[in-house]
Amino acid sequence: MPFRHPDRAADLGTRIEFEVRERLEEALDYVCLDALVRDRKARGLPPPAADSPADRRAYADNVLTFLRRLRRELTADLSVDEQRKAAAASEGPGDEQGRLVALQVSLARLLPDYWQRFDAISAQFLAEVPVAGVADGVSATPDGPSRGESRGLFGRLFGRG
Repeated sequence: MPFRHPDRAADLGTRIEFEVRERLEEALDYVCLDALVRDRKARGLPPPAADSPADRRAYADNVLTFLRRLRRELTADLSVDEQRKAAAASEGPGDEQGRLVALQVSLARLLPDYWQRFDAISAQFLAEVPVAGVADGVSATPDGPSRGESRGLFGRLFGRG
C-alpha cells in the first residue's frame, strides 16, 4: 500500500500520521453517518440530504458526541506518560473537533489495540441509536466500522472534500 501523503519528501513520521488521520476520518464518517441514517430511519424521516443544514448539524453533533466518548473511554486507563503525550496532541490550535481528532490520531499511534477498542466503542455507540422496526428499545448489532466502509462517505454525500 503506497503512502498517499501529498508531499513525497515528508519524513516517515509525518506520512504515517497522515495515513492514520485519513483512516480515522473515514472510520468517523462511517460511524457518525450510520448513526444519523439509523436515527432518521427510526423516526420515519428520509435519509440525510447533502444540502440540508439541519442534517449537517446533526452529523457534526454525532461526530463531537462520538469523539468525546472515544476520548473518555480511551484515556481512562492511560499511564501518566501516555496521558502527557495525549494531552500534548490535543492542545493544538483549532476547534474542539480538530483537537479531538488530533487526540485520536495520537492514541491510534500510541495504543497497540486502538482499532479493536475503536470498533468496540463504535458498536456500542451505534447500538444506542434506535433502529427502525425494532421493538422494546432493543437494537440490532451493527457491523464494525473497519470492515468495508467506503472512502469519505460523508465527504461524497455532503460535499466535504
